[in-house]
Amino acid sequence: MRTVIDHLVVACADLAQGTEWAQHLFGVAPAGGGKHVTMGTHNRLLRLGPRCYLELIAIDPEGTAPAQPRWFDLDNPALQQRIRSTPELVTWVAATDDIIDAVIKAPMLGEVSAFTRGAFAWRFALTEGGRLNFGGVLPFVIQWESAHPAESMDDSGCELLALQLSHPAAASVVELFRALRVGGPVEIGAGPRQLQARIRTPQGEVTLCSPPPDAPAA
Repeated sequence: MRTVIDHLVVACADLAQGTEWAQHLFGVAPAGGGKHVTMGTHNRLLRLGPRCYLELIAIDPEGTAPAQPRWFDLDNPALQQRIRSTPELVTWVAATDDIIDAVIKAPMLGEVSAFTRGAFAWRFALTEGGRLNFGGVLPFVIQWESAHPAESMDDSGCELLALQLSHPAAASVVELFRALRVGGPVEIGAGPRQLQARIRTPQGEVTLCSPPPDAPAA
């Protein structure tokens, strides 16, 4: 089994807000994406590498409420309150070549479900209640069963350089990373819960940071 960075997840109040935010920050507008009918969400994407992208995701106002909690903690009222003012880097997703083995090695990753949209097909581990494990520092896992979305995206001129993570229980996260054989430009250390993504853009290098754990709602 091998596991690598697949995409960053940025929660938005709505996709118009997220698109404007990305255009200002990166100098490039996200595109593509679509609806996740069974999860009641929709997204737009920005290519960060050959098999890597940034996902802007929001609750779909035209969608039907799902039978289960939405992924990425999107039903959390505190998160929804914070993203009213600005989008937030909430977590990341790692691609694996054996998602069943991944959830056996790390059961907290959740239960595997199958998804399709157009030409894309994937399996995804949904955490209980849609929660973020270790505050989003431990990734969700995905296994693509089709072409990767980034392969059909235009080159945005953006590239993920590094994902720097910290957590008070970093030693436990490191053990899980070892079990999952996480690779790629990922660093983990002890400290307050934080995600920082360094991205090269046409406007220069940008660092996306999750808010500190005690950040007040907007």
